[in-house]
Amino acid sequence: MSGSHDFDFWIGRWNVRNARLRQRLVGSNEWEEFDAIATSRFLPGGLGNIDEFVAPVWRPGWVGMTFRLFNPATEQWSIYWADSARGVLDPPVVGAFEDGVGIFEGDDQHDGTPVRVRFRWTHPTPSTARWEQAFSTDGGATWETNWIMNMARAD
Repeated sequence: MSGSHDFDFWIGRWNVRNARLRQRLVGSNEWEEFDAIATSRFLPGGLGNIDEFVAPVWRPGWVGMTFRLFNPATEQWSIYWADSARGVLDPPVVGAFEDGVGIFEGDDQHDGTPVRVRFRWTHPTPSTARWEQAFSTDGGATWETNWIMNMARAD
């Protein structure tokens, strides 16, 4: 079965409670917490979706955005991130949902260190969702979770 509708749950407006590791890949256990708003909509022609992520108290004027593109030939999603602070499109994480859990992985760098990036998506109810980001410096043998978002539908 095609996964082209896997992210349909995400369309709309969400209140986001964030927990973000202050320093990554240094053994830190210090987290910052903040609220944000995410708004997602479909891209034309069933290509995928886009969202805008704003956290006015955490970083006034800062905007993050995610592009999710579905490839019908592979039945996988490619997820791209960009934000207004850096102005670049990060390399994609690629994957799919299985049994209600979406796992998406890709290669990137963090402060010059090569990392494997993993996004994990779940949506246990129609009005809640959870996203986690983790980095691995050993090819996926171990992971450091560095950002967690718990979402509640706002619309």
